[in-house]
Parts: sequence; C-alpha cells; structure tokens
Amino acid sequence: MSVDAALVTNIENVRWMSGFSGSSAAIVLSPSEAVFITDSRYDEQAHEQVKGFEIHVFASPTRQAQAIGAVIHRLGLTSVSFEAEHVTFATMNSWANDIPGIEFTPVEKMISPLRMVKSAEEIEKIRRACGIGDACFEHVLRMLRPGVTEYDVALDIEFFIRRQGAKIAFDVIAVSGERSARPHGTPSERKLEVGDFVTLDFGACVDGWNSDLTRTVVIGEATDRHREVFDAVLRAEESCIAAMKPGVAAKDVDALARRILAERDFDKYFGHGLGHGLGSAVHDVASMNPNSTDVLEPGQVWTVEPGVYIPGFGGCRIEDDVVVTSDGVEVLTHASKPFVVP
Repeated sequence: MSVDAALVTNIENVRWMSGFSGSSAAIVLSPSEAVFITDSRYDEQAHEQVKGFEIHVFASPTRQAQAIGAVIHRLGLTSVSFEAEHVTFATMNSWANDIPGIEFTPVEKMISPLRMVKSAEEIEKIRRACGIGDACFEHVLRMLRPGVTEYDVALDIEFFIRRQGAKIAFDVIAVSGERSARPHGTPSERKLEVGDFVTLDFGACVDGWNSDLTRTVVIGEATDRHREVFDAVLRAEESCIAAMKPGVAAKDVDALARRILAERDFDKYFGHGLGHGLGSAVHDVASMNPNSTDVLEPGQVWTVEPGVYIPGFGGCRIEDDVVVTSDGVEVLTHASKPFVVP
C-alpha cells in the first residue's frame, strides 16, 4: 500500500504525537510535512504546547473536515491513510463531502503500536504520577472508619490529588461492603461499616501521563472468608509481577492469575483481564487478558490487577503499575497493602 500521507484524528494519538492537551485536533503527516490542525478555542494553547509542527487554526463557520481538506489540498495530496478503528461512518461521510477527490485508506493500528514502549522521559512522568497515587492512599487511610461515606472518601482522594498539582486520571472508585463486588462501582452515600471490604481505585495524571492504583482493606474486623479472598488476590498479583519479563506473552501472565485463583475456586469470580497498558491514556494500548496477542518488551508499562468479586459478599482487587525492564519489571507503585484498617 502506498499513500501520500497519514491523517491522525484520534485525540489520544494526537496528544501522544504532539504534546497537545486539548480535546479537539488532528494531524496530517507526510514525508516532508507535519501539520497540526485545531480550532480557534485552542489557538494560544496549541502554539504553547505543540512543537515541530506547522500549526493550522480554523474558526467557525469552518468545520474540522473542511480545515483538514484545506491542508490536504494545499499539500497536493491525493491519497491519505487514516486510523481504521477510530473513524466512524459519519466521519467518513463528512470527509467524502468536504474533501472531494481524495482516496482515503483505512489502516489498523497505524499509531498505537508506537505508543507501547515508553521513553525514559515518559516513564519518569508515570513514576511521578504513581508517587502521587501512593501518597494519596497513605493519606486517605485515616478516613477509612465506620460512619464515613464512600462519597466522602472519593472526594478526599480527588482533593488530595488536585492539591499536588495533578489531575484526576479517571473517576474515583470507592465501594464498600456488598458494593465492593462491583469492579467499576461508583461512590455512594453508603457509610462504611465494621467488617466491610473497601476497594479504592484511582489515579493521578502528571503532564498528560497517568497512574492507576487499587487497594482493598477490611474495616475493623475481618472474617476467615475475607482473609481467604485477600490472600488469594495478593498472591496472584505478586506471582504475576514476578513472572513478567521480556518475551513473555501477556495472555500467559493472565493465565497464571487464573490458575492461582482457581486453587480456591475463585477464578469464576474474576471476569476482567489481568491488566492493561498505561501511559498517556489510562487504558493505553496493549491488554493482558486470555485473548491478548501482546508480548512483553522493555519499556512497556502495565497495570497488574487481579480481583475477586463475590455477589452478596464483596470484592477485592489489588493493583500496581510496573515497567518492563531488561530482565523483569520495576514496580512503580509502592503504597502499603494493609489487610485490616483498625
């Protein structure tokens, strides 16, 4: 396949390529030209953040497709590749109407594989985000007492992260008791009680790079069932981290977690993948699940997050962020892993 240029419209890929932190932009990239396109809302921001690109700013009533077309025609292009998995049918129709005479060719995974291996600078930003997450968990432990609501715990987490000058990487998960069996449950006005599992999942975003941390504790008094679940999840997580090194298939690490959980018949309560890539997006490219085709390489950053979610009882998830090294992994998150909070 031969094309004149590539058109990048997925904002996560645009952000990774350019450093732009706004919500709307595109890039046209040819062997000799690199043009960054955004609208007038981001004029000053683009000139401040985007380096190494010609910057093309358009304003209403011009639409983005028309602005892209103007750049493509000015550069004399006739064939352009685009990100197959990110462009909708409606977008294709708008391009057909607003950019006539151009052959558009879909290409799968045009940019995403380039994002899998992080540079030393990118890893350092993720490390800083992980440090904020670690400090946040140690800070919020003081709040995990009977009578405090899930919602108040979540607000305290968000406030702490923002006070460090970071952004919230994603909506905070703070669930307790039977509600902790919801892997992505949202905080409620439910008050923490003695004997609750409490699962907290949150992350910080530093200069566009993210962390993702999960810890589960029991409030006050734990049963043998709590201990059995917690120990199984912790052993699965630590065993998987120890097994990670270059050349290992991501699906094999996921399978190890399931084998360990199956020893206690808990594998049936583990419905999601073991982890995902982490970087400029929280759920970055690459996945660690039974269907993954990814292979570990130095410089990749992963989450490792086995969980057990038992309806009517509660759930436990423990998650750390790791970077693959030449002979294993370096764990980037270091928050404590207490079982019971007195």
